Amino acid sequence: MSTRQYDIVLWGATGHTGAWTAKHIARSYPTDIRWAIAGRSRSKLEAVVESCVKINPDRVQPSIEICNLDEVELADLARKTTVLISTVGPFCVYGEPTLKACAENGTHYLDITGEIPWVLSMTQKYEKVAKTTGAVLISQSAVESLPSDLVAFAIVQRIHQELSTTTREIIFSVDDIKSTFSGGTLHSILEVIDNFSIAALRRMKKPFVHSPIPGPTAPSTQSVWTNLFGVRKHPDLGILTSYFGTTSDVPIVERSWGLIGNGRVYGPNFRFSEYARTRSVFCGVLIHFIMTFGAALLKLPMATTLMRKVIPPRGYGANEEQTKGHFAEYRAVGRPEADTSVRAHARVRYDGGLYEMSGLLVSQAALSLLKDDVTAKKLGGGFMTPATLGQPLIDRLGDLGFKIEVKMVSKD
Repeated sequence: MSTRQYDIVLWGATGHTGAWTAKHIARSYPTDIRWAIAGRSRSKLEAVVESCVKINPDRVQPSIEICNLDEVELADLARKTTVLISTVGPFCVYGEPTLKACAENGTHYLDITGEIPWVLSMTQKYEKVAKTTGAVLISQSAVESLPSDLVAFAIVQRIHQELSTTTREIIFSVDDIKSTFSGGTLHSILEVIDNFSIAALRRMKKPFVHSPIPGPTAPSTQSVWTNLFGVRKHPDLGILTSYFGTTSDVPIVERSWGLIGNGRVYGPNFRFSEYARTRSVFCGVLIHFIMTFGAALLKLPMATTLMRKVIPPRGYGANEEQTKGHFAEYRAVGRPEADTSVRAHARVRYDGGLYEMSGLLVSQAALSLLKDDVTAKKLGGGFMTPATLGQPLIDRLGDLGFKIEVKMVSKD
């Protein structure tokens, strides 16, 4: 694939997250990377190029590729590049032709979706052809679900290094976020609700539904109280409640469990759960019930029609000035398989908005896939996860403000 015209193509560069991704590429990529931005509007793409020139006039500036949502045009685009980043969503509406083109033409692919029902359907549809062509396909390589997946991997690695054992459980907490949602994100949520049945959405909660091998069958340690009210108290992470991204993130971590060493690296009894930290039990219960009943209400056509009238349009999102002071912070605790009083504590904080962070995450994941000797490529193609990019990606992100810190802490 090294003979292709481009190293990396960014498809959807004029959208909100796409524009942030282009900025990160211009700011932080090696200056010899051959890249292009692709979309339907030349004038909008030229504006993105101008912004990239202002960021770093000394680097190779992106070429422009005009491409429509057409299978023939997308196949031509995929054949021109080694890696393609897609930021064109909602993915359950617009995503399949791009992924299909990459899978069939041996082009490595990453995207920013959090639409796990769509990812599962694409895995079932294109896994075999991607393995045949050698295409590495990594969905959910941004806010969903890279932080969860990479933090879990870092904890597993640290426990193995320090204690020579595997990991029994990781509890991941979205500790604090100050940011806003773009119009595209909100429309994507509605499209998932419209395009997938309640049964399909519930299936996402089945343990290890996305794993390539059968998962552990150990019973859940979650209490009846937590099942009913969504709240649990953790001695290190505080009061935790339900988190809207759990349904998307947990299956990706569980797929990493199955891909990396066929479950042996993470451990035979591995469990991963995800929550959001909250101020009080009352707030936690309230959040849980809003999420539970809100999702059910959105299945009513009247509710989705009303929502579309009041949410921002696609393409709308906070600009660089408006995201000053925004941040995201995550924490996690890992429990070793061996009976020990030691725990692995992880923390990562990013100063910037969620979409700025998404641009950083997916652009560095793409660079790692292009440049590094990673598990994702050693496995020979198919649907991989951010964690299969491993320590090289952790190091790249750490140098750019997304630093995962893991330390061993004794309970005594």
